[in-house]
Amino acid sequence: MRWRCIRRMSQTQTSSQTHDVVVVGGGLVGKAAALLLSQARLSVALLAQPVAPATAGGDMWDARIYSLSSSSQALFERMRVWQAVDPARVNPVYDMEVFGDERGSLHFSAYQAAVPQLAWIAESSNLERALDAALRFSPQVQWLDARADALEVDAAAASVRLSDGKTLRAALVVGADGAHSWVRRTAGLDGSVHRYEQLGVVCNFRAERPHRDTAFQWFHDGEIIALLPLPDQHVSLVWSAADEHANHLLALDPKALAARVDTFSSGELGRLAPVSARAQGFPLVLAQARRLIAARVALVGDAAHVVHPLAGQGMNLGLRDVAALGDAVAARESFRDCGDAAVLRRYERARKEDIGSMALTTDGLHKLFSTRSPLAKFVRNAGLDGVNMLPFVKKFLIGRALG
Repeated sequence: MRWRCIRRMSQTQTSSQTHDVVVVGGGLVGKAAALLLSQARLSVALLAQPVAPATAGGDMWDARIYSLSSSSQALFERMRVWQAVDPARVNPVYDMEVFGDERGSLHFSAYQAAVPQLAWIAESSNLERALDAALRFSPQVQWLDARADALEVDAAAASVRLSDGKTLRAALVVGADGAHSWVRRTAGLDGSVHRYEQLGVVCNFRAERPHRDTAFQWFHDGEIIALLPLPDQHVSLVWSAADEHANHLLALDPKALAARVDTFSSGELGRLAPVSARAQGFPLVLAQARRLIAARVALVGDAAHVVHPLAGQGMNLGLRDVAALGDAVAARESFRDCGDAAVLRRYERARKEDIGSMALTTDGLHKLFSTRSPLAKFVRNAGLDGVNMLPFVKKFLIGRALG
C-alpha cells in the first residue's frame, strides 16, 4: 500500500489544513490536474472560484471552443469524464483542409492516416460541467473559494496562505493559474514572453452548406482564419489578425463579420449566419516559464507555456502536462512523496521536448506565413503542395498533432 504524502490534520484545526496537493487555478487544466491526482488517492485542495459553466443550448454555443487531440480525449476517458460530456454538442474532425495565399493547399485525412478521427471539437462549458461533476463527487477533493496570498517552502512541504487567513500545507503545489500565473511568479519561474501584436477573434456561425466534419484553415497576408466543425452545420471561427484589424473586426456587428469571413474563405461553406453575440478577442503570445518546476512546485498549462493557436494545440499541450505529472507521481518510489525533487524532475524531463518542439513549430509557421516577401510566399505555398504529395510526412504530422 502506497505511503500517503502527508496525513490530513485533525478537523478541529481550522486555521491550518494539510493536503497532499494544492492546485491553484480552476480552468480546464487545473480541474483535470485536481481530478487525476485525486484518483491516485491523494488528498487535493483546489483553489478556484466555483463558477458555474455557461449554459449553452440549441443554436447558442460557447465562445471558447477547443480542438481535442486523441491523447486529450483518452485522458478524459481515463478520468471517467468523457462519458459525462454531452455527445450532442461534440463534433469529430475527419478531414482538414489548409489553404495558402498563392493556391498552395494541404489535405489531412483520418482515413489516410488510419486513425478514427483527427480531433474532437468541444465547448469549454461542456467539458467543464463534466469535470465539475466528477470533482464534486470525489471525497479526495476539497474545493476552496479562496485566493492564494503567499507561498513558502521548506524541506518537508509547501505552505500556501489564503486570503481568508487560513494556511494550506502540502507536499506539492500545482500552478494551473493561467498565463499570468501567480504561482509561477512567486516561485521565481517567470521566463520569456513575446507578443505577436495580434488578437485571436472568436465567434460562432451556422453554415449554409454542410462542413462534412472538416476543419478549414486559410493563410492570407499574415492572418489566419480557422473554421472548426460543430454539430448541425455550426462552425467556430478563430481569426488571428493584427491588433488594429482585429479591433476593427471586433467592432463589427455579427452579420457584417459573417460577410467578412465569407469573403476571406471564398464562400467555402456558403453564407454564414451568426449564432452568438459579438465576437470576442484575446491577445496572442508566445510564452514559456524558465523551468516547469521549483522546490515543491510544478507548473501546468498556460502557467507553464503559451503558444500561437494556429495549430489548435494549446489545450492539448496543457492536458499532456497533466497526464505526465500524474504519471510521474504514480511512478514514484514508495519512500518519496508526491512533491519530491526526483518526481518533479521526472515530470519536467517528460515534457521538455514536447513543449519546446510545439513552441518552435507554431512560432516558425507564424513567421513563415506572416512574411510578405515573394520568396516567402513561394516557399510556404510550395511547402504546402510538397507536403500534400508526401503521405509519410503527412502521417508523421498527424501523429504529432494526435499527441
